Amino acid sequence: MIKATAPREERPLLGFILMSVAVACFTGIDTSAKWLVLAGIPVLQVVFCRYIVHFVIALTYALATEGSSVLKSANPRIQILRSLALLGATAFNFFALQYLPITITISIFFAQPMVIALLAIPILGERIGIRRFTAILVAFLGVVVVIQPWGAAFHPALFFSILALVSGSIYFVLTRKLAGVEKNVTSQIWTSAIASVAIAPFALSIWVAPQSFGVWVMLVVIGLFGLSGHILATAAFRFASATTLAPVVYEQLFYGTLVGWVIFGTWPTVWTVVGAAIIIASGIYIWRREAALGISPPRPRPAR
Repeated sequence: MIKATAPREERPLLGFILMSVAVACFTGIDTSAKWLVLAGIPVLQVVFCRYIVHFVIALTYALATEGSSVLKSANPRIQILRSLALLGATAFNFFALQYLPITITISIFFAQPMVIALLAIPILGERIGIRRFTAILVAFLGVVVVIQPWGAAFHPALFFSILALVSGSIYFVLTRKLAGVEKNVTSQIWTSAIASVAIAPFALSIWVAPQSFGVWVMLVVIGLFGLSGHILATAAFRFASATTLAPVVYEQLFYGTLVGWVIFGTWPTVWTVVGAAIIIASGIYIWRREAALGISPPRPRPAR
């Protein structure tokens, strides 16, 4: 028997707490990925482990609690495209993390709501006014400040981060397209399954056997971070609106700065802080504008 969907409740504080923990889990994905790559594990192997652990646990739980009906998708074509977009976002982000501080990749990802607004025009047929379009331009100015294409600190790996941003934004636009059509648990299984199958041949062909127990643990933990983050984020939306939860994602800059300092010994540059502040201000404006217009803003879950 399929369980009924849990009803919405107005408990914004609980929603805020759940989303804060979810954002910490998403930071954990980036931290684990960077640590594993620096430990000598190939990026594609890290990506594969991130998704295969997610898939095995999600599938096992779904089959045990809801039955095989959760495997059937109402729109398999969109599910496949959406899953590949998320896979691209994860892979590009992990490649970027090989060379860039976490604070930079996180700051660039903050521009995602603006990219989503642009992509929603051709894909979803949405329209944006001059005010939101201006906010989008300001946000891209913030991205330019973070990237610093004029300075000696510019690194080509920043292009991977940009590709991750675009791929992740496509994922969220396609997620909007499935809203009200597909069950969340079905999307979770399809996303992790397709990503695992797509990346498996490449990951297994370059597989490097972990040389320590700690590396094995982290290869499992990164998948647990991904699964836990998405479960907590989904639960948060039972208790608070997307508009209420949207700014919580910016806590990730704090988490990223903390782990960058404690684990990797890096601090964000002044340019990163200034650029992130510009992007955040633009994002908050767009969310407030969409709330005022009655538009449902994108759920603020980093596509990782």
